[in-house]
Amino acid sequence: MSSAADITEEIERLRAQNVALRTELEETNQGVLALYAELDQQAEQLKEVSDLKSRFLSYMSHEFRTPLGSILSITRLLEEGMDGPLNDEQLKQVRFVSSAAVELRDMVDDLLDLAKIEAGRISISPAWFDLMDLFSALRGMFRPLVDGAHDVELVFEEPPPLPMLYTDDKKLAQILRNFISNALKFTPKGRVSVSARPEGEGYVRFSVRDTGIGIPEHMLGALFEDFIQVDTPIQKRLRGTGLGLALCRRFAELLGGSVGVHSVVGEGSEFHVIVPIALPEESNDGG
Repeated sequence: MSSAADITEEIERLRAQNVALRTELEETNQGVLALYAELDQQAEQLKEVSDLKSRFLSYMSHEFRTPLGSILSITRLLEEGMDGPLNDEQLKQVRFVSSAAVELRDMVDDLLDLAKIEAGRISISPAWFDLMDLFSALRGMFRPLVDGAHDVELVFEEPPPLPMLYTDDKKLAQILRNFISNALKFTPKGRVSVSARPEGEGYVRFSVRDTGIGIPEHMLGALFEDFIQVDTPIQKRLRGTGLGLALCRRFAELLGGSVGVHSVVGEGSEFHVIVPIALPEESNDGG
């Protein structure tokens, strides 16, 4: 049997181990607390940087809109001959200025939308509407672009029976406008088709298919990220921020949905957005 001295010695040894373990745990706890404090500080710094970027984008966008509006107003007056008729060369140059100003205004609008989303100030305004009204508005919007383009046909396919939709039709239209615009840009010759069909339980899928140049597979994963553009000879002739598809993804998420793409180089692409038929009531606060 162990003597009292042996028992006392074992107790002291265990007590010393306990003290050492407590000391080690306290040091570890202090290290964890210091790490949390550093992470909190870095998170706060990142938030400040993000807020500064959003404010800069918003300020810059607003500052650009006023002179751009003036340029477009002046070119419109010149085209209408308010100060006398223009000859063919003058008219060509004025239209070139007008076209460049419209492109720049679209870039500014993309940057402003991005700033609003990142600042949490984008608003969602759902309402009941008929799908065919949306298609009709889009058809009218793009008619001037395709009427003179004999090599590209824009078709809105007859959808299957669908109920009235309850979502933000302006945000949904903005997504589809971007898809259609891109399809027309990258389809020198062929067909662009817009369709809608039920998807799963309570969702609708809008698709824009084209017979254009297609997109390399290695680019598909990053296509909906900010400032990403397809590296093609056609893209090099076109100006843009690379924000259009990124905004489509963010708008779709705000509407409770998602976007996606399938493409084969030389055969064409299909972009889609899937949204709920009815936006949940708790999403209607624009959060």
